[in-house]
Amino acid sequence: MSRIAGFSSPLLLGFDELERVLARATKSANDGYPPYNIERLQTQPGEKGDLLRITLAVAGFKEEELDISIEENQLTISGKQVDDQERSFLHRGIAARQFQRAFVLAEGIEVSGANLQNGLLEIDLIRIQPERIIRKISIKSGTKKSS
Repeated sequence: MSRIAGFSSPLLLGFDELERVLARATKSANDGYPPYNIERLQTQPGEKGDLLRITLAVAGFKEEELDISIEENQLTISGKQVDDQERSFLHRGIAARQFQRAFVLAEGIEVSGANLQNGLLEIDLIRIQPERIIRKISIKSGTKKSS
């Protein structure tokens, strides 16, 4: 894996995991099927956090042919259609196909649900804004212990 130039700075300590996440995200971004949208939804008054929705165009897929999973902050949506052997096509322009689409989720983003309707798979996400905590560090003065 080649290193991302910005992460080689000695001032950025402990960002190795972020570098790996970015590399993983760029790998999965090259596939164009199925097409998808990502939108920010309006939050209701009093709700904390952002509501997001990923919508994938999965026309022809049944609910049991789709799988949604999360592993180590990576949301993976996959679909596998079974070819119907009982049908005899004169022309076949719509192929039974498989796909796998992955999204890397930031810390604090959770999947709140999924819905399949009219060939669109909607996955709702919520990003809860953490409370800002400021912590004071005490400074001790004294002499160093020699060994």
